[in-house]
Amino acid sequence: MKKLILSAAIVLGGLSMQAGNTVVTNSMISTINIQDEYKEIDAVPAAIKTALDNAYPGVKLEKAYVNAKKEYKIDISVRDVKSTVYTDEKGNILKK
Repeated sequence: MKKLILSAAIVLGGLSMQAGNTVVTNSMISTINIQDEYKEIDAVPAAIKTALDNAYPGVKLEKAYVNAKKEYKIDISVRDVKSTVYTDEKGNILKK
């Protein structure tokens, strides 16, 4: 009899826990991309070319762009892997 009452209490306790209220929160994340206006250029300064050669041996410059802050966006390929690198006018690689 004790086992029956104990079993009933466990089952009813388990059911009451499953019937609890669940709170669903909807969080919305919005991102804003601030994009600087880059204009395509034909050649990059020698400091940038040297810095890219040192950082990425065997690099090929595909396209180069510059913005008003003199930050360069350079599309490169290294061993058939394409990537985009951002630098300043002195050749320092920027993290964006």
